[in-house]
Amino acid sequence: QLQLVESGGGLVQPGGSLRLSCATSGFTLDDYGVGWFRQAPGKEREGVSCISSSGGSTNYADSVKGRFTISRDNAKNMVYLQMNSLKPEDTAVYYCNAYVSAKDYWGQGTQVTVSS
Repeated sequence: QLQLVESGGGLVQPGGSLRLSCATSGFTLDDYGVGWFRQAPGKEREGVSCISSSGGSTNYADSVKGRFTISRDNAKNMVYLQMNSLKPEDTAVYYCNAYVSAKDYWGQGTQVTVSS
């Protein structure tokens, strides 16, 4: 059974950092790109970043470029999102996503709150 499990969220002050983790299982991570999305209260879910299967190609939303870094460790079946210089507008539930065998898979999400 394919699973994605996010962790690492929490409450952080503006300017702080968090590292989100996505533990994957039930599929061969090496074969697939993975993305991070987020959804703030009252807003639609939006793409934050994605990484290719090898890790050689990454993309970021303009709002997080230069502050967030996506990475992956295929040997550990893990995908990460390092978030620096956090802003209140980064507050959201963050989700890990994989598109496998023509189906979207999502984790349960992890809450990130940026507030003083």
